[in-house]
Amino acid sequence: MALTALKVKNAKPGRYVDGRGLCLLVKESGAATWVLRMQHKGRRRDYGLGSALDVSLVEAREAATALRSKVRAGADPVAERRKARKVIPSFETAARDCYDALKEGWKNRRYANWISSFENHVFPHIGTKPVDQVDSACVVTVLSPIWLEIPETARRLLQRIGAVLDFAHIKGWRAEEAALRSVRKGLPRQTAKAVHLEAMPFAEVPALMAQLAAASPTTGRDALRFTIYNAVRSNETRFAVWTEFDLDKAIWTIPGERMKARETHVVPLSPPAVALLRKRWEERTSDDGLVFSADGEKPISDMTMTKLLRNDGITGATVHGFRSSFTDWAAEKTDFPKEVGHLEEPAVFGLTAARGV
Repeated sequence: MALTALKVKNAKPGRYVDGRGLCLLVKESGAATWVLRMQHKGRRRDYGLGSALDVSLVEAREAATALRSKVRAGADPVAERRKARKVIPSFETAARDCYDALKEGWKNRRYANWISSFENHVFPHIGTKPVDQVDSACVVTVLSPIWLEIPETARRLLQRIGAVLDFAHIKGWRAEEAALRSVRKGLPRQTAKAVHLEAMPFAEVPALMAQLAAASPTTGRDALRFTIYNAVRSNETRFAVWTEFDLDKAIWTIPGERMKARETHVVPLSPPAVALLRKRWEERTSDDGLVFSADGEKPISDMTMTKLLRNDGITGATVHGFRSSFTDWAAEKTDFPKEVGHLEEPAVFGLTAARGV
């Protein structure tokens, strides 16, 4: 027998059927709720329609009719409710979760800048945006300021953003995988240009080293001095860890996975380089962490050393260019061929007067 408003009002604990699966459930506490029981894909399921205090008998019947229509059309109300309750994280949260999930599979620590590149160029624009709302237009907005200025970084960021969006799809935070093929159509064409990194004349290097040594010591300044001493690439300095060094033998062994040529590289260290390392060793946060880092875990930015040069008014040289400075010195001031990557004391190129630096 169908329910009436009076029966609903006076219902005792139990289950009362109104018809076509619509029921009123009354608990011992007196709380009453509407439930619609239906078959969905061969399974019997109960769908809650709300409290009888808030939903009248007429409203419950209307809601039941609407719900039956949705189910017949192929909808899954339970799944929709679960999705509605699911908290969609911000892009920044998703990116950090993605990084944590992937980093263990990387062979070396070079990809620690994966997150720092997001912190510098992406999070300020879309970090707080829900990850399911990040689309191609958002990515174009992020990359536009840097697409031509630092093209390689911009291209890497495009790939990394795509990885985050795919990760979010796998986690159920996005309905679709990343579809960023159209992003490049919204950006100007990057033209390949030969880039010649400017080098400081080697005769000017000792004065620079003395200037750096006299300034207040910082992690970035130590990293720049160490890079120049050893004529290495900035990334080889930035991601150096203490376990690579034997200070008693004055040897730095860089594993192949960190080298451009993928071969292990042994660097003999000059006395100034060893002295710098011993000072940093006294201030270390761990015995196996990064050498040039505030906490032993997060490397300095790839722009830190360049910024130091610019702050000192040096605009006609780049950090990588000091490798060329060393090559020129080796060719002009020694009997060794310039192709020799490191001499017996490579860090002293032209720095004889700065032995105590």
